[in-house]
Amino acid sequence: MPIKTAAIIGAGIAGLTAALALARHGIRSEIFEQADVLTEVGAGLQISPNASRILNALGVLDALLPIWLEPQDVRLVSGYSLRPVASVPCGDFARQRWGSPYGTAHRATLQKALLDAVTANALCTLHLGRHVDIKDRRGLDGIAGRDMDLVIGADGVWSKARALVPGAPSPLFSSNIAWRFTLPEASAPAILNKTSVTAFLGPSSHLVCYPIRETAAFNIVAIVSGSSASHDWSAIGSKAQRDNMLRGFSGWNSAILRMLETQEQASFWPLYEMGVGRWHNGSDTILIGDAAHAMMPFAAQGAAMAIEDAFELAGMLATRSVSEALDLYEKHRAPRIARLRQRAAFNQFAYHARGPIRMARDLVLSLRPPQSLAADMDWIYGYRAIG
Repeated sequence: MPIKTAAIIGAGIAGLTAALALARHGIRSEIFEQADVLTEVGAGLQISPNASRILNALGVLDALLPIWLEPQDVRLVSGYSLRPVASVPCGDFARQRWGSPYGTAHRATLQKALLDAVTANALCTLHLGRHVDIKDRRGLDGIAGRDMDLVIGADGVWSKARALVPGAPSPLFSSNIAWRFTLPEASAPAILNKTSVTAFLGPSSHLVCYPIRETAAFNIVAIVSGSSASHDWSAIGSKAQRDNMLRGFSGWNSAILRMLETQEQASFWPLYEMGVGRWHNGSDTILIGDAAHAMMPFAAQGAAMAIEDAFELAGMLATRSVSEALDLYEKHRAPRIARLRQRAAFNQFAYHARGPIRMARDLVLSLRPPQSLAADMDWIYGYRAIG
């Protein structure tokens, strides 16, 4: 029979979305978060139509629409010459083609919208500052005041819930570092576009920039190769680490270099991805989001996949026994995640191309109109989650 209650470990995007998705089917959830206060690390994020469609179904999108920005397009630009390479239209085009908007926002904006909806929902209870022993099911039940039918691990790359799943995947360092910072629009170089998501491309490195409307700032992510020195994603990079980052952008346009050279408070974010493994234990525990399948950000789908996971898992749990739902969920979600991993790997290869491969990339992309490139995204952005 379908479950009545679930314990959700982690109150990030995956956990909060899972609580709302379960409540949509009348399933109560108890959300356990070890932090005393919810603070979202990182800065901005892109919310593509496959995710915004779900947020709309959960009653969250209306809180975002007056705040976020719907970029006119996603642009690929040479980091050396600033010459446009290609673009995919968004804005009204995204609404018409994929049936839902494409937006950019601060992570805290999305988290607050989810949190407000969770707080207002009688079927969702959030427990902050709870350093719970994941293996102690009686302890979880005791805090919640009721028996939990299922544990949902939504606690990220360094998940503790993963210990409950035999054969679960392990984090693997990707040999890439993401340097993240925001830049006020008033002090941003003129090369940054206030209406678009722009990816500046170069050999072995790239830079993604897009406006965050609610903070009047640009979100900047610079990705270069490097070594991992910390699991703290809010750590500030040392001078030696910053020097290594700047070497990765050697020869780039001078305006980009000046922008990077002044960012002494940029956060040093080692990029980890999950290896192959099981996402559930067959009976009472399942992993979603980064806890199950953290991936490289080259397809900008990390948050979207967490949202899809939560929505589809809830739909399956609402109509099936736990064991059947968990098995179906993994079989259903795994091929999509695998395909997105392949897309992200291809994007990394294309973004970081050099020499003749870079020239061939630019030639091929220049021959394709924006609408044709948009069609390549239909399977990602046009996906309609089952919930």
